Order: sequence, then structure tokens, then C-alpha cells
Amino acid sequence: MRPGPHEGGALDEALGSALTGVVRRTGASIGGLFLTEEPRGVLRMVAVCGVPQEFTAPWRRLPLTAPAPLTEAVREHRMVWISGHDEMALRYPRTAAVLPYRFALAAIPLVGARRCWGGLVLLWPDERARAASARERGHLTASAHQLARLLDDLPGPPHLPELPRVLRVETERHPLVTGMAAADFLERLPEGAVSLDLEGRVTFVSTAAARLLGRPVRELLGTRPWQSLPWLDDPVYEDRYRTVVVSRTPASFDALRPPDQWLTFRLHPDASGISVRVLAGREQDAEPAAPPVRRAAPAPTGRLYQLVHLAAALTEIVTVKDLVALVTSQVLPAFGAQGMILSAFDAGRLSIAGHHGYSAEAVERLDALPLDTELTPAGEVLSAGVPAFVCSPAELARSHPEAVRISGKQAWAFLPLVVSGRPVGCCILSYDRPHDFSADERAVLTSLAGLVAQALDRAGLYDTQYRLVHELQQALLPSTLPPVPGLEVAARYLPAGHGLEVGGDFYDLLRLDDGTAAAVIGDVEGHSVAAAALMGQVRTAVHAHATAGAAPDQVMARTNQLLVDLDSELLVACLYVQLDLTGHRLLLASAGHVPPLIRSGPGRAGTLDVEPGPLLGIGSRVRYPVTAAALPAGAILALHTDGLVERPGADVARTTTELAAHLAGADDGDLTDLADSLVRHAWPGGRRTDDVTVLLLRALGGPER
Repeated sequence: MRPGPHEGGALDEALGSALTGVVRRTGASIGGLFLTEEPRGVLRMVAVCGVPQEFTAPWRRLPLTAPAPLTEAVREHRMVWISGHDEMALRYPRTAAVLPYRFALAAIPLVGARRCWGGLVLLWPDERARAASARERGHLTASAHQLARLLDDLPGPPHLPELPRVLRVETERHPLVTGMAAADFLERLPEGAVSLDLEGRVTFVSTAAARLLGRPVRELLGTRPWQSLPWLDDPVYEDRYRTVVVSRTPASFDALRPPDQWLTFRLHPDASGISVRVLAGREQDAEPAAPPVRRAAPAPTGRLYQLVHLAAALTEIVTVKDLVALVTSQVLPAFGAQGMILSAFDAGRLSIAGHHGYSAEAVERLDALPLDTELTPAGEVLSAGVPAFVCSPAELARSHPEAVRISGKQAWAFLPLVVSGRPVGCCILSYDRPHDFSADERAVLTSLAGLVAQALDRAGLYDTQYRLVHELQQALLPSTLPPVPGLEVAARYLPAGHGLEVGGDFYDLLRLDDGTAAAVIGDVEGHSVAAAALMGQVRTAVHAHATAGAAPDQVMARTNQLLVDLDSELLVACLYVQLDLTGHRLLLASAGHVPPLIRSGPGRAGTLDVEPGPLLGIGSRVRYPVTAAALPAGAILALHTDGLVERPGADVARTTTELAAHLAGADDGDLTDLADSLVRHAWPGGRRTDDVTVLLLRALGGPER
């Protein structure tokens, strides 16, 4: 009977029973049920079986846009089958990075009559690492339809718990085995026996195990071993437990109980928990009659944490140079490698973007190789999209004998860098000695290659855009200022910082006739290519009207009309100054620009009071008042943009007063040094939040000078 409209608890039980039933019938080791959280477009985990709740933390909420098997299954309304970790690493490197274990996975959407409700995820141990048969796919799809039908009958959205329910799949036990009989059997054995549930808590400890572990039974029950035994408080040992829970494969490890007692722990999992055998001595000293047990790879947790750390660092990469530095300083030590070559794929060739541990001659020979080169396997692995791990020179010499002689390295990991099926480059890690790559190491390196590929793709695009936008900006600013008799000039333009945003600051100096010059400075609203383009148009318009003989107010008015005609959404602050070098007079017209500073002599400087007009582009038929002022011989006029006086959390009036005081007392022997001094005073730390432009003009006494 299906649950009624108000039977939320009954629905939870029905969904839970359906999930555990699917897990039991399919032989899956782990199952998870996800429902869509509307309208946020997020998949919320509502129930799980086969793993403790703490394991679910990274997966409790999955954005539908995330690159993961389940989200793809829900978006495309089709089953996604992952046959093993290698396939996971190639198709979903982010997921593989967080789950570097051996397992097969199926993600099935819950497609109902009206909508897709969410999805179902099932995991099997790695012995199921193969393609699913048509019968298996049909059975999984039918199970998902059964869950979807339960949700179709709801009158409203289903209940989404904050934390997923942890369900248990009951397993059959031998009918003749009782609790006391099993305990008596274990107590007679010389080795220790410990039972853990899927949460990692101790549920049983034999007397021999308590003796070997050095703690009374009562102090071990209900605890996690790495919490109650300080010498087991190491991520390496906890990860053995995690690996066994997820992959359902036996593993073992050695641990030193202080001061000198070595113990061997053998872990045997099933759907209900883990049985642990504790033996005195190391693994190689254990009894020869013991059945063979697969040993876990050394320190997978350390590699996992390194991978997570590297993934976080890779997300912060901005330039290719940053990426090369990160691979050199962090990736090489993490995997014990000594050499690295990072190549970018461009126009059919692999161009070296960075390297470490190679001679200049080797780099020259390996640079700009075509993709079909036979010199190294780099082109082959990039074409195939499959990494190659070469453990010795003899192995590489069989297919690429010349490659061994080029570098003198002894082992290599050739990692293809592919983004969405598109080749972006190749990363080669090399070793000075022969190196055997373990299965876990290969899996982690394959996952890392996906992350490096995305970082290289982003960094290459950034470098290209950065070069283009800054070349554009430099082209729009004057490369040099014209010499004007009777006037000494210095200019400084500094962008806000490292980024793709193009500033809108501009400046110019015009020679109008033998005794007259004009200076202009301005700031276009915003930081973008559009702002830079508008800046170029404004500078050109001012230049045209000024050299045509227009008065300062007309220069501003006509430039304003141009912006109105262009229907630009951006506004422009601008200050136009006409200098009479013979009469030592100034005429100034301002379009909402910050007033300039003037230093009339040593120790005397202040703000020049200029009557402002409206910003350029604000509307038609506006007037710009003209302010007249004196410019004595030797006086310095300092035009600047607001980036020199506006700082976060600072009062503009106070910073302007402080800047004028600095100008008054600064050494004015060289205007270029003075301009740098003003910038350093305004931004002593060097990290600017806005563009800064400074144009200094000093009257020398007349055109004859």
C-alpha cells in the first residue's frame, strides 16, 4: 500500500526499504538516494546504506551543474555506468580525486510520470569493474522506476532531511552460530579479534586483542581505534578503514605500539562491518599458513590529502607561470619526482610552457615537437588521452630509444592534459632512478592530470586575454608626450592590479601654439574593454576640438555631445587645462573630475579650487564653467585621478590634505621621481584598488626656456 498524503514517515520507510532492497538484490556494497531540491537545482542525499554518515559529507548536496556521474544522469535522463576508477578519473576527475578507491558505479535517474525526482547511486567492489550487461541495466532501471512511482503519488514536494538517513542491509547469518559460541571460539585463539561497525566503532574485543592493544576491553568498546589508541591516531591508518569500507576488499597494515611492539592488523569487510585480526609482529613475520591478503598501498590518505590540497591550489592558478611554479614546488615533492616538463598544445605542436630538472639542450630538443613525434610518447598519450607510466629506461627504450638519451632520466609518467575531449597539453613527471608506479599512485596521478589540464586551459586563456587587453590599453595611451618649450612634464599610469580588467584612466598633453599648451586627464566609469574603447574615443575627441582652437568650455561641451550621440551607458570624469606659458595663466574646465593640486613653491601646496561641471555623457545642452588661475614660474601643477586619493575606509578630504602636504615637502628636483613619490605616499603597500594616473606640469618661465 502506498503512503497517503500526510504519511511522510511512511514514505521515508518505503523509500528506505526500496533502497536497501535494490542494494541487496544487486549485490552493491553502497547505495545512495538523492532527491532534487527545488528551486535551487541541487541534489540532496536523503538516504544511504553501506557507509557511515560522516563519509557522506562531500556528497550531501550536489549542484546539478557539477561534473559528476549522478548529475549527468539526472540532467540527461539516462543511466551512467562507471566500470572502474581509471574510467572515473578520465571522465570525472573531480569525483575521482575525492574517491581514490577501486569500485564500479551506476548512477540512475528517478524519472517519474511528471518529472525527474532525483537519482540513485550504487557502488560495487572492484571485482565488478566491467561494463554492465543489458539485463543488469534493465533491472537497475526498473528499480529506479519503482522508487519514482512512490514519489509520483505525493501531493507536494517530498521531505528532505538535513542529514541523510543511514540504513542497514540485513545479511544472513549461519543459524547455528550464537553470540556466546562465537565469543568462546574467538577467546580460544592466540591472535586478537576486533569487530568494527561501519561507523568505525568497536563492537567486540577479544581478551587477546585487548592485551595486544594495551587497553582494557571496557575502554575500547564503543570507541574508534584511532581515537582510543593514540598511537593509531594517524590518517594513514584511518584511511585503511575508509578504503576497506568503500572498496569492500581486505587490506592489512603494520603499526608500532610504543615503545617497540609491532602489530599487524588484517581487515576483512562485509555489509555489516569489519572483522579485524590483530597479530604480534609485522606482516612478514606472521604465520606462513595465513591466507594471502591484499595489502593496501602505502599512505593513500597522505596522497589523497595532497591531491585535495593540490586541487584547491590549482583553482587559484592565474597564469601559466603560476602553474609551472605550483607543479615544481608541490607536485614533484608529493610524488617523489625530480623532473617536470609542462607542454601546451598549440597548432599541432607541444610547446614547452615550463620545465624543471632538465638541461637547456634537452629542453631545446623537446620543445615544439609535433603531435606525431616518435621522439617521446608525449604525443601518443595526448592523442589517445590515456596516461603512460614507464618504470625504467629499458622499458622506454623498446619504443622510444632516443628519448632515454635526451634527458638521462630513469622513469616517467606521461600525463595527457585533456579538457572536455579537447587536448590542451602534456605533463611529464620524471625520476632520476627507476620507479614502480603503484595502482593507487597511477589513479591519483590520472586524477591530478585532469585538474592540471583545467588549470592550464584557464591559465593559457588568461595569459592571452591579459596580453591582448593590456596591449589595447597601452595603444590607447600616449607612448610619449610632445616636448613643449617652457614646460617640464612627467606622467605615471599604474593599473589597479593583476587582472584582466582594463582601466579607463587617460591623460594627454597637446601643443596648441608656441606659447600655449593643453593638458587633459580623465577617468571612464568602470573597468572593461568597453571602458578602454570609450577612453580612446574621448581622448581623440578632446585632441580634435582642442587643436581646432575651441575654448576649454567648448572642448568639454562638444566631447560631451559626442558621448550623448554614441548613446554610451558609461560616464566620464575629465579635467581640461589650457596653459598660457607666456602670461603664466591657466584656464580649467572640469567634468566632475577631482581638482588638481598646485605647488607654488617649497613648502607651499594645496588644492586648486575648480568649479565643476557635469560628467561627460550625462545629457545634452549642458555647460561647463571655466576657472582661471595663475601658474607662476617654477610652480608645479599636479593633475591626478581619484585613485590617488580614494582608499577604502579613508576620508577623501583627509587623504587629499595629506597628499598636498607631501607634495609641499617632497624633493622636486626630478618630476619623474616626484610622481613616483606621490604614488608611494598614496599606496604605501603597493596594492591598489583602483587605477592611478598622475600628470605633473612645471612652468619654466616662458617659451624661450
